[in-house]
Amino acid sequence: MHTTISPFALASWKGKNPAGAKQFGWQGTSPEFGDIQVVYPAGPYARDKIVTAVEGGRIPTATFETRGLHVEEVSMPTLNGATLRVGDAVVRTTRNRWAQTHRSRSLRMTYLGDAYTLTAINRRAYTLSRRPGADDPGVVVTVRQSGRGSGRKMTVQAAGRVLPVDVCLAALFCGVDRSVLTRRGAVRAGFARFFSFWIDSHH
Repeated sequence: MHTTISPFALASWKGKNPAGAKQFGWQGTSPEFGDIQVVYPAGPYARDKIVTAVEGGRIPTATFETRGLHVEEVSMPTLNGATLRVGDAVVRTTRNRWAQTHRSRSLRMTYLGDAYTLTAINRRAYTLSRRPGADDPGVVVTVRQSGRGSGRKMTVQAAGRVLPVDVCLAALFCGVDRSVLTRRGAVRAGFARFFSFWIDSHH
């Protein structure tokens, strides 16, 4: 079902999981897709992984999971070593981490035959695009962060008719570290990788 949606906002959220550990995220209501909540770190919990989950009344549930030793130092999943699932399906993801432009550094995803591209506009905004198909004009969902501290919010707007999974993916990436999609973030990540490699090789 394709739907034209009204813009909606997800507000910054803080809580605790059943074990009492801190959780963060975003929550709000889309007039067309109901309540939506993004939570990280979400369960199931393990020392070597960190998960962001999104769920809502009329969107599929999805998770973005990063595994590896570096997860103990991050507060949300990163795009390195990540697995994206929508429902029980694993979504194939690829990106060129050495590319020069925001567009060519985009995260590319394939889900049920649909091709998606996540592109940074800047550090606080991004687009999720679904490529047009034979009888489908495609869609571009734009998400922008505004405000500070507990007053932060993410505004979600779509150009075109969206599928529930479009809204699900656009919201999910509110709770993922997207910094490597920007040039500055990619340079910083490159330095960090080099530095940790240098430290490891000198110990």
